[in-house]
Amino acid sequence: MKSIEVITGDHNIIELGTEHISQLRALESTCFEYHWTEEQFRLGLERKAFYVLGCEEEGMLVGYLAYSIILEEMEVLNLGVHPDFRRRGIGKALMLKLLRKCREMEIKRGLLDVKETNHPAIALYESLGFRKVGIRKNYYPDTREDAHLYDLEI
Repeated sequence: MKSIEVITGDHNIIELGTEHISQLRALESTCFEYHWTEEQFRLGLERKAFYVLGCEEEGMLVGYLAYSIILEEMEVLNLGVHPDFRRRGIGKALMLKLLRKCREMEIKRGLLDVKETNHPAIALYESLGFRKVGIRKNYYPDTREDAHLYDLEI
């Protein structure tokens, strides 16, 4: 895979581009029932509407984090880790890399939403300093679950 590589602990974190779309789609469809289309990934990456960090392990893409940056604000759009590679610190490594990038870019605030039943993700975000600031009712199209909104001063 072509990319800027950064080793975070034992995790190889790279920046992904349009050449990684097929791997991203395969990983996302393994992680989530409701997922982005190839066109959404392509247009978003080409237009720089969002960016994606990935984690390679054992020669394959096993985790990714999609995020957007508008002015001094970052929003986590998606964070997924292959089920066979969960609970190995990959999600945390991706988030830490993103937060370091945000500090370097002088981003002031981070935002995200998470399904109310995704307790592992909530624990991760709260361990990084995110705090719950609101709820969006029936937000997720696949489950109609509420989204818990989180915010972080970076």
